[in-house]
This record gives sequence, structure tokens and C-alpha cells, in this order.
Amino acid sequence: MTVTKGESAREGADDKGDMTGGADVSGDGYTPSERRLARERYTRARARRATAVAALSTLVTAAVLYLVVVNAPGWPRTKETFFSAHYAREALPKVLEGLWLNVRLLLVCGAAVLVLGMLIAVARTLRGPVFFPLRVLAAAYTDFFRGLPLIINLMIVVLGVPALRLQGVTVDPVLLGGTALTLTYSAYVAEVFRAGIESVHPSQRAAARSLGLTNRQALRYVVLPQAVRRQMPPLLNDLVSLQKDTGLVSIGGAVDAVRAADIIVGRSLNYTPYIVAGLVFVALTIPMTRFTDWVTARTDRRRAQGGTL
Repeated sequence: MTVTKGESAREGADDKGDMTGGADVSGDGYTPSERRLARERYTRARARRATAVAALSTLVTAAVLYLVVVNAPGWPRTKETFFSAHYAREALPKVLEGLWLNVRLLLVCGAAVLVLGMLIAVARTLRGPVFFPLRVLAAAYTDFFRGLPLIINLMIVVLGVPALRLQGVTVDPVLLGGTALTLTYSAYVAEVFRAGIESVHPSQRAAARSLGLTNRQALRYVVLPQAVRRQMPPLLNDLVSLQKDTGLVSIGGAVDAVRAADIIVGRSLNYTPYIVAGLVFVALTIPMTRFTDWVTARTDRRRAQGGTL
């Protein structure tokens, strides 16, 4: 039986259509099958139904909460004390002005925390008996500052250092508060970096050594890049926490967003400025939190696909 070129091409197209669920994969373009179109319609219908249910449940929950709060016996007094539009308008410019100090503290302390945390993590992972004292000191540092409450650390540094009257040592509450934040958060970040370094398989270091790299070069070019990429989500979470805790420097008298709100509260005996300061911090934190979630999801997808982290 003789098969012409046209019949052979048609049979090949039919075979491709069978493998793709009946779709026409010819040179003219791709035509989805009826089954695929029906599946896509069903998926879109389920998505619309899920969105409608979520919106309805959210509205019902919000309405119930609103009715419970508004109908509470003390709501009129609470509204006047915590949600005054007059004091909110008065506090917002001053809170935003003080927020600039919090942002600067975040940038400076964040950079210092990353550098100091990395050095401590590397010190804890050094091998050999000669580095034993350095490993002990690094472990003692992380244990002490992770166990010491941040508020107590701030009081000791901000209030205790000026009391020593040391020559050449600053008494600026902003610098001292930033130092206390750096001491505490570098201990947490050091443990994050150490976990990342220890998660790199020893074969990576051995392969680098077999290629002629020294221990220092293997750590710098092979181990640390992988460790940082793997630990990026928890590092970003620590930075989010640092952003919030910059408001604690106000205990030393630094006029940040929290202190600016506290000044107005002390004068007016109305707590609305605290609500304004809290909302400003939330607005500043949400983008960082969403970015952290995106990085975490991206890392999980790459890990699930077996790609490079």
C-alpha cells in the first residue's frame, strides 16, 4: 500500500492531536480541545465563586465586629479618647517628622547588624582548636544578647553609659539606642547566618578545596553565597522586627515617631497620637512583610523544582 506525503502529514497531525488531548497542533496555530476549554471554564467559575464567598464572609465579619464595638457601653468615651479626628490631624505631621529618625535608624542599624552578625556567625563556624576561644566568645555573645530583653539592653546602654562619664564617649540617645539595637539584633542575625552556613553540604567545601581554593576562598565564594540565599526570608523577618523596635529608642529621649506622639499625649491627655503612630509603623511594615512573603514563596518554588536557591 502506497502512502502519499499528504496522507502521512495528516496522520502525523492526528497523532499530535491525540497526544495533546484532541488539540489541532498544525502549522496554522494551536486550537484548544473542547475538554480543555470546559476545564478552563470550570476553573474560572470556581475562582469567581471562591472570590464571592470570601468577599461575603469578609463583609459579614466586618459588620459583626463593627456592631459589637459600636454598641459597647464605653464606645463613645473610647472613640473620643483614641479616635479623635482633631488630635489625629495634629499628630500626623509631627509623627511623620519623627518617623524619619526611625527610618534612618533602620538603615544604619540594619547594615551594622548584617555585618556584625556575619562576622559572629563565621567566628562560630571556624574549625580547628586554635579558634576555640573565638568560638566560645561568639557563642557567649549570642547567648547573652538573645536572652537579654531588648528593653533592658536599651536602658543599660542609653542610661548607663552616660552615667559613667567616660571621656570621648557619646551621650546622644540616638547613637546609644542604635548601638543597643545593633548589639541585640546582631545576635539573632548571627544565628540565622550560622544556620545557613551549616546547611551547606560539606561536599561543597570539599569540591572548592579540590579546585585549588583556600579555606577562606571556599567560604567566601562557595559557602556564604549559598547560605545568604537560603536564609534570606528569616533575615528579612529580622529586619521587619528591627524596623518596629526602632521606636524603643524613645525611652532615652530621642524624638522619633513614638516620642512625638508621646509629647502630644502628655499635653492633651488624648491617646489618638499613639494610634496614629501605630498606623504609620504598620503602613511602613506592610511593604516589607509582603516582600518577605514574596521572597519566601520564590525560594520555596525553586526548592520544589530542584533549582538553585
